[in-house]
Amino acid sequence: MSRQAKLLKQLETGKSLTAKQIQGSFGLKNPHDAIYQLRNEGYCIYSNPAKLSDGTETIKYRIGTPTKRMVAVAARVAGSQLFTTVA
Repeated sequence: MSRQAKLLKQLETGKSLTAKQIQGSFGLKNPHDAIYQLRNEGYCIYSNPAKLSDGTETIKYRIGTPTKRMVAVAARVAGSQLFTTVA
């Protein structure tokens, strides 16, 4: 299993991860790029501001369900064929 697949599996459990956690746990040198690639594969990954226990501000990544507004924007930008299934 690839490092990125392991990251995806962890996110799918509902956990939120910081870039440092992604680097340390999965050995990904550029966690932001890993998130970018997963988003391009169609996963809805949110970036949420968070404060660590020491008060440091950071970003935590988590998988979520796209909102109705997000789906509407995607349909406008990419066209109605974006959501067409191919049998």
